[in-house]
Amino acid sequence: MMIPSQFFFFFFFLSIIFNTLASPTLERNALLEFKNEFPISAPDPEDPFASCFSSWNTSSDYCSWEGVTCDVNSGEVISLFLEDIFLNGSLKSNTSLLKLQHLQHLTLINCHLRGEISSSLGNLSHLMQLDLSYNELGGEIPSLIGNLSHLSHLYLSSNYLVGEIPSSIGNISPLIELDLYGNHLIGEIPSSLGNLSHLTTLILAENHLIGEIPPSMGNLNQLTFLNLGPNNLSGNIPSSFANFNKLSQLSLSYNQFSGGGLPHILSNLTSLSSLDLSNNHFKSKLPSNMSGLNNLEIFSVSGNYFGGNVPTSLFMIPSLKEVYLSENQLEGPLEIGNISSFSELQYLDLASNNFYGPIPEDISRFSKLQTLDLRNNRFIGEIPESMSKLVSLYSLDLSNNSFIGEIPDSISKLVSLNSIDLSYNKLEGQVPSFLWSLSSLKLSHNSFSSLEDSMQVFVHGSHSGLGSHSFRGPVHHVDLGSNSLRGSFPIWICNCTSLVFLDLSNNHLSGSIPSCLMDSSASVRQIILRNNKLSGFLPDIFNSATKLRSLDVSRNKLSGKLPRSLINCSSMEYLNMKGNNFKDTFPSWLSSLGSLRVLFLGSNAFYGPISSHFGFSSLRVIDISNNSFNGTLPQDYFVNWLEMSTVWVDKTKWYEHIIDKGRPSSVYMGELYNYTDSMDMMYKGVDTEFQLIFLAYKAIDFSGNKFTGRIPKSVGLLKALIHVNFSKNAFTCSIPSSLANITNLEALDLSHNKLSGYIPRDLAKLSFLSYLDFSHNLLQGPVPRSTQFQSQNCSSFEDNLGLYGLEEICGPIHVPHPTSGDSQQSEEFSSEESEEVLNWIVAAIAFGPGVFCGLVTGHFFFTSQKHKWLMENFSRNHPGGISTVR
Repeated sequence: MMIPSQFFFFFFFLSIIFNTLASPTLERNALLEFKNEFPISAPDPEDPFASCFSSWNTSSDYCSWEGVTCDVNSGEVISLFLEDIFLNGSLKSNTSLLKLQHLQHLTLINCHLRGEISSSLGNLSHLMQLDLSYNELGGEIPSLIGNLSHLSHLYLSSNYLVGEIPSSIGNISPLIELDLYGNHLIGEIPSSLGNLSHLTTLILAENHLIGEIPPSMGNLNQLTFLNLGPNNLSGNIPSSFANFNKLSQLSLSYNQFSGGGLPHILSNLTSLSSLDLSNNHFKSKLPSNMSGLNNLEIFSVSGNYFGGNVPTSLFMIPSLKEVYLSENQLEGPLEIGNISSFSELQYLDLASNNFYGPIPEDISRFSKLQTLDLRNNRFIGEIPESMSKLVSLYSLDLSNNSFIGEIPDSISKLVSLNSIDLSYNKLEGQVPSFLWSLSSLKLSHNSFSSLEDSMQVFVHGSHSGLGSHSFRGPVHHVDLGSNSLRGSFPIWICNCTSLVFLDLSNNHLSGSIPSCLMDSSASVRQIILRNNKLSGFLPDIFNSATKLRSLDVSRNKLSGKLPRSLINCSSMEYLNMKGNNFKDTFPSWLSSLGSLRVLFLGSNAFYGPISSHFGFSSLRVIDISNNSFNGTLPQDYFVNWLEMSTVWVDKTKWYEHIIDKGRPSSVYMGELYNYTDSMDMMYKGVDTEFQLIFLAYKAIDFSGNKFTGRIPKSVGLLKALIHVNFSKNAFTCSIPSSLANITNLEALDLSHNKLSGYIPRDLAKLSFLSYLDFSHNLLQGPVPRSTQFQSQNCSSFEDNLGLYGLEEICGPIHVPHPTSGDSQQSEEFSSEESEEVLNWIVAAIAFGPGVFCGLVTGHFFFTSQKHKWLMENFSRNHPGGISTVR
């Protein structure tokens, strides 16, 4: 018979044996249960999910499964590492991972996890590393994570986490690295983070944090990497940052910091290799002595208000590789100082400051410099010959300064040069031929008079002998616009096989456009030849121009018919033929280009009717003014002009293209292609140039033709129009009351026609309307009373002898008295008009979509001359939403 103590030891021994045998089974089952928490499809050798879990089966040791690591002695699972697999689900609150009580490392990177982070993970008491980065997790960071008392690494970056950073994280005293980058966290940085005395890496960038940096963060004297931007943090940099003598990388960019003892702080950050303070509100001078930063490689303070001179001590740092000082208020002559010829500097950006004087000769000591950007300053003098010593230079931008003289031949020694921008200077003479070997050449807005004599040009409509001068280079961007170039079209352009952008506008080029222009480059997107003296026919050369999105040949002397090969330009968005001598019928065949947004045919010799069965579904701006178009417009003419019927009621819809996290990338036409389209057209009675075309701007100009009959009532369907011009035609009958449906209308010109009847009273309700012209018609009856009408000039109503009620507009003048039947006649007229408009709306609903689906997909787009269009507010709260053109 056993005594009780013997029973105890017996059962204790059995329990040890049982746990030893049962533990592997429990661990294996927990892993299999975790696998089954997520959907899995049929095995696919190329499916990362299936291939990862293919080893997870009962026929093999779970410690050998992919991503699983066990303790070599106990066999307990201590690490689970899964990356780039499609779990496509959420971590359950009772996930089987909780059964892995000895788990020390849990990594689930880019596994498409959704839902929230379960607070139950705080029960994994042995966890030392938790990495849930690059998933789709939302919700708040659970405060119970602060219970993980052994955690040294916490990575939750690139998710959709919201709420504030829990102060309980400050309780995790062993924490070495904390990364919360790229979420939607709000609130202030908790001061408890200052308790993390072992922290070496802290990344809170790309969130929405506010407030000042808590002074307690100065306690983190072990930090080597600190990134707090972009956020909305403000105030001063705490003086306690001077304690970070081990800090290697510091980024506070894209915040609202305004000050702090920067000279004192920087003098103590002797381990710093990268400093980024860009895009804040710093207003001080740069520290005069930066020689103590012996390890500094990257210095970026762009987009602030730093003033004064650039300290020469900055350039004397031997390790310095990149300097970014653009968009500040730095001034004075640029002084480089006594730098070593062994300087490591590779990138120097001083753009958009107030530097003046010549470029210093000793800039040539930066022998390893790859990028030099001095644009938007006040540099003067000639481009120094010494720049030829920058043998590693890849990109040179000297635009928007006051450089004079010619481009020095010594630039040809820059064998690594790929792009050069000398635009907006006072350079002159010939454009040297060695520049044609560059990828990007921007020389616009200078006074260059010719291309180097050795270059061959197109003569008399045929190829001249290229011989040894034939050119086949990699150039893809050529901008020679707004110079004084004379002579014929340069033939070497025909051999630019990689050409994407060509601008020869605003010069004095003459002769014909070469038929070889499109032969060698099917990749060309923009061709701008406006405002030259080019003559002859526009060659029929666009059969393969499927990528061409913008063609502008306006204000030349071109004649003949439009080339029918334009119908092949399936990417065309902008087409400008204005101000030439084209003589052709209306190109209704262009309606098959389903994405044509801007069409300018004005001031040519086009003739005949303009009826089209399909309409232009994507047009936003059309100008066919000052031609000889005639006939009547069908009353349903505008039924299928769908883009002009679409009103952007929400500002977010102004952005047709979005990038990461929904940030708008473009609000102007052409902006996505690093070129903004421009145009000139009659606006509010003035020929106006627009340097930019706002995406919400929609207009039609049919003025200066020979149209007769009624103005189509279907124009009232184009509710997004801002500008309407039917002036200087022979339209008859009444003004369509449907115009009152164009609620965004700001300018309406119906002058110089034969319109009769009454001015529709509902036009007075158009709150944005700021320009009206009804002059030189046969109108009668009362002028509607509203602010929009009363603010017009008297000339807007002149030569309409039957109009009355003009005393407040024109002063005390003789006006006819209303007849007794005027009021009743006006009511009957308005009722009849409203019924007809309703009929066209019904027709549009029934007919429009069917026709639109049958359109041939394509693209056409137009641009013209320059005037800045800065219409930033387009809402009912801002009447007259177009800014003043000046």
